[in-house]
Amino acid sequence: MKKLLTAVVAASLSAAVVANDMVPGKAQEQPILLQGGTLHTVTNGVMQDTDLLFENGKITAIGANLLVPENARVIDVSGKQVYPGLVALDTTLGLIELGAVRATNDTSEVGQITPEVSGHTAYNPDSEVIPTIRYNGITHAEVVPQNNLIAGRSSLLQTDGWTYEDAAEALNVGVHVNWPRVGLNTSWWERRSPEEQRKENAENLSKLKAAFTDAKAYFDAKQANKLNGTDVRWEAMTGLFDGSSKLFVHANDKRQMDAAMEFASEWGFDLVLVGARDAWRIADKLAANDVTVVYGEPYGLPTRHDEAYDQAYSTPAALAAAGVDFSIAYSTGWWDIRNLAFAAGNAVAFGLDKDQALAAITIKPAEVMGVADKIGSLDVGKNASLFVSQGDVMDQLGQDVQMMFIDGAEVDLNNRHNQLYQKYRQKPE
Repeated sequence: MKKLLTAVVAASLSAAVVANDMVPGKAQEQPILLQGGTLHTVTNGVMQDTDLLFENGKITAIGANLLVPENARVIDVSGKQVYPGLVALDTTLGLIELGAVRATNDTSEVGQITPEVSGHTAYNPDSEVIPTIRYNGITHAEVVPQNNLIAGRSSLLQTDGWTYEDAAEALNVGVHVNWPRVGLNTSWWERRSPEEQRKENAENLSKLKAAFTDAKAYFDAKQANKLNGTDVRWEAMTGLFDGSSKLFVHANDKRQMDAAMEFASEWGFDLVLVGARDAWRIADKLAANDVTVVYGEPYGLPTRHDEAYDQAYSTPAALAAAGVDFSIAYSTGWWDIRNLAFAAGNAVAFGLDKDQALAAITIKPAEVMGVADKIGSLDVGKNASLFVSQGDVMDQLGQDVQMMFIDGAEVDLNNRHNQLYQKYRQKPE
């Protein structure tokens, strides 16, 4: 009876939280002119007292005192900040609702080799979490399968839409690999002996290499028209061999990253290192080899006794100084990615140039996902995916996102957190 009651309660909770009541924005129906704002273009610096016009979902003009088109909606944004939408990389947004409720967790598939899995197919556009992260300026999020050796493929989705098809910006951009551990786990909960750990590490690396060998054999057979059937696993990896897809390797240890770089170089893959906690230790090597980094450890304690207390915070500045092409992310986050802009702002406090910090959460992630021609900056011809804030978006105290548009459609910024805030602020009365 106790188990039955627990199951009923869990099911009730999951049913209650899987759907928000915010209606996705309607397609833009008239020209919209934002007048007199401070435009953070990312690609062309900061423009004071500048107008921005967008029509049919595209930015059509930027400048001072723009002519008002017929039937245009004019919005005075004087004294306010206008930004391109923020792009959150390496998230599980829409794949998990409550960590304690298994029924709401669709982050991973059964098995170790599952490249055929696509993150967007399990995406829940009605998640209560999505409106809360929009409220902090995030218009796009990369949805990434988790845990397995070859976890699957990621997709970039807009944070407003009825379905994943509705929200799709770029589907199946790259294959994600969790690089096998190279060291020993010395945590108190580890029950395996050092010998058992080393054996499993070696076995996982062997499985990974075997999978790529099989995938390449499949690709070669397909190119020669000698396939006897379709294998969905290797079919999902063909883009790696013809250059249409990227290899995303999740690794934090320097030794893992070194091994992944050697592996990608051997195969000729376009490599993106994700997580990359130790990237500061090999920054010059990363820059020399043109390896893109999605730095996913912007907060945290030192991982070694001899590391500086601020290592996690100062790493973006170190990467920038070395010339590494990097983005800032909140690795494997969902509700906590709402703090993405603040992580970038924190990196500024520890030495990163402010313009580089903004680029690391806008245009740089857009480049990683192959959509920099559409989003990531305020430029004529790009999609009108942007937001208006009363203050600096990277300042936790000053930021106040007041309006958002995705492809020109105005987004409802209401959310569950705001509703609860409005409710309980009345309680003392």
